[in-house]
Amino acid sequence: MRILGIDPGVATIGFGLVESNRAAVRLLQYGVITTPAGLPLSTRLRQISEDMTSLLEQFKPEEMAVEELFFSKNITTGIAVAHGRGVILLEAERAGVPTYEYTPMQVKQAVAGYGGAEKKQVMLMTQRLLKMKAVPRPDDAADALAVAICHGRSATSLLNMERKFDPSRYDTR
Repeated sequence: MRILGIDPGVATIGFGLVESNRAAVRLLQYGVITTPAGLPLSTRLRQISEDMTSLLEQFKPEEMAVEELFFSKNITTGIAVAHGRGVILLEAERAGVPTYEYTPMQVKQAVAGYGGAEKKQVMLMTQRLLKMKAVPRPDDAADALAVAICHGRSATSLLNMERKFDPSRYDTR
């Protein structure tokens, strides 16, 4: 299954495309979408919309996984990120790509085995799971890859009761 993981934002949106087949996960592509500071929010949101449309057309993911927002200190920044996240979800819906959302704790649990893992631990496990020579950079792209890995592990779990398991979609060797 081709999964597009997204770490939402406004200034920087991380993306990571993986192919997941049960426990195996393979890196296909990763990077970031950036919007210039100083532009009106509406202009930045339009750019995110256009870039997401391009990514979805180019990569043709079967499913998309997006990290849920976590508000810590700056609510103003969180609101802007929520706007960007809304545009990302809208473009996936327009493209007909099923979208799943995961909390930061769920991503940490799936990738590092512990929901309270430090960011560095998650990044190192992402590197290891994807057999990369170095930790993926920038951080936003690494986060997006971790979200994609999380979804791959969740989507192919036999415990996942939201989906009907179709063995023909998975290599059973």
